[in-house]
Amino acid sequence: MSQAVKSKALFERRKERVRIQIRKKAVGRFRLSVFRSGKHIYAQLIDDTKGVTLASASSLDKDIKAAVKSTSTVEAAKTVGEVIAKRAKDAKVKEVVFDRGGYLFHGRVKALADAAREHGLSF
Repeated sequence: MSQAVKSKALFERRKERVRIQIRKKAVGRFRLSVFRSGKHIYAQLIDDTKGVTLASASSLDKDIKAAVKSTSTVEAAKTVGEVIAKRAKDAKVKEVVFDRGGYLFHGRVKALADAAREHGLSF
């Protein structure tokens, strides 16, 4: 088994562990899901009971892209966190469960979470 395949398998196992814990804790709450790629970061507010996305924000949004120098930085993640918190307020959502999606709670993922907390979301 190559190193890339092994690394992907470990990531998928960690992702499943995180999702199991979220299902246990998310009774009656929405899920704030994070996806990061090498160039961008995305956040979605998801209602798992209905299977509907209530709000989303990403570093590809025009206003965010114009506000930051690079879309792959901690600064961009903070901006996405602020925007998703504002859009959650507009959707009348105050309490969510944070789904880091198998990523370590560090760097851009942590910056997004901290910015969302500072702007009114609780998790």
